[in-house]
Amino acid sequence: MEKTKTRIFNRYQVFIIAMLAILSFTVILDFMVLSPLGAILLEQLNIKTSQFGLVVSVYAFSAGASGLLAAGFADKFDRKKLLLFFYTGFMLGTLLCAIAPTYHFLLVARVVTGLFGGVIGSISMAIISDLFAMEVRGRVMGFTQMGFAASQVLGIPIGLWLANKFGWHSPFWMITGFGTVVGLIIAKYMKPVDKHLKAHSDRNAFQHLGKVISEPNYLRAFVATTLLATGGFMMMPFGSAFAIGNLGLTMEQLPTLYLITGICSIVIGPLAGKASDKIGKYPMFCIGTIISIVIVIFYTNLGITALWKVVLLNVILFVGIMSRMISASALMTAIPKMSDRGAFMSVNASIQQISGGIAAAVAGLIVVQDNSGKLFHYNTLGLVVSGSMILTMIMLYFLNRYITRQRHINTGPANDTLIKTETAPAFE
Repeated sequence: MEKTKTRIFNRYQVFIIAMLAILSFTVILDFMVLSPLGAILLEQLNIKTSQFGLVVSVYAFSAGASGLLAAGFADKFDRKKLLLFFYTGFMLGTLLCAIAPTYHFLLVARVVTGLFGGVIGSISMAIISDLFAMEVRGRVMGFTQMGFAASQVLGIPIGLWLANKFGWHSPFWMITGFGTVVGLIIAKYMKPVDKHLKAHSDRNAFQHLGKVISEPNYLRAFVATTLLATGGFMMMPFGSAFAIGNLGLTMEQLPTLYLITGICSIVIGPLAGKASDKIGKYPMFCIGTIISIVIVIFYTNLGITALWKVVLLNVILFVGIMSRMISASALMTAIPKMSDRGAFMSVNASIQQISGGIAAAVAGLIVVQDNSGKLFHYNTLGLVVSGSMILTMIMLYFLNRYITRQRHINTGPANDTLIKTETAPAFE
């Protein structure tokens, strides 16, 4: 008799994963679309690289501030309600970007977008921690991180096409329209996520925040997050300008680059997530880090390069990046207790945004663009990013040891803090 294959996720969990992935798509796209638009904004708004770096980093700074402000309250409300509140504000900020007539208006719009958008990722992470066991979180992260890849496959090429045809405001109109539909679906079909409210605490919001930021193991995680943020925020804002000014690509070739890289990343994400569940989150992180360092150092020292070579290098780089992102995210979910998850994730996201903002601002000061559009000192960024990756690998080694000890102490995997996959509510 043939054995029936056990489903890893039930229908409702599949719905949740899909919605969080699409939600991630809109939030990440809003940030990532600025990178390929960089070449256009530098010219049309007549701004310097340092000013463009500020447009990128101001989002991160405001997101970081809101994360800290929201942290004390993050475990005191239904996570669905919190998610919808901040997502509505995020849509408002994106709408302001869509109508921004000047550089300074755009700067203010990015502040508003960051204030709300910066908290969404942390709420999503808390929801994942509440609804999925540690043993499958690599897979969950792999699927939800597909939003990151899909933003390149669909969002960035379409955004670039819209920007070239209708102006740089049009990608933000696209995000506003699509994101509004996503918000309505979540509001209608997602069930309350309030199990954490049963772990009642008498601490007020400020005491709760103080407790989270003073916990030694949480602090180690925050340091690791600071280092993790350095890499992505330093290189990404000037990626398109480097491709055009240094590698010799044209504006018309950028959508092809992002499209192919994104398609490969959609495949890479779930595979990396599954592998991290099988071989371990930390070993997977180390593999991704080594791949990333090798490609970053090589890539940032290139001159004029054929499109196919640039595409190949970007695909390999994203193998490393996705492996790092997915495994590190899964590891972070195992650190806080259920009663601290919302606050921990908010503070963690806040630190990530602030660190990333500083990194983007510093990158804008290091990189210099001449009149021909060529960037100088981009290879210096490559060395800084590589150094931060090595330090992150060391920090996560100690965090992984802590997580392993805790799992052995408890009678089961994060015993009282995880909802087993098979007991999650079915989607009807």
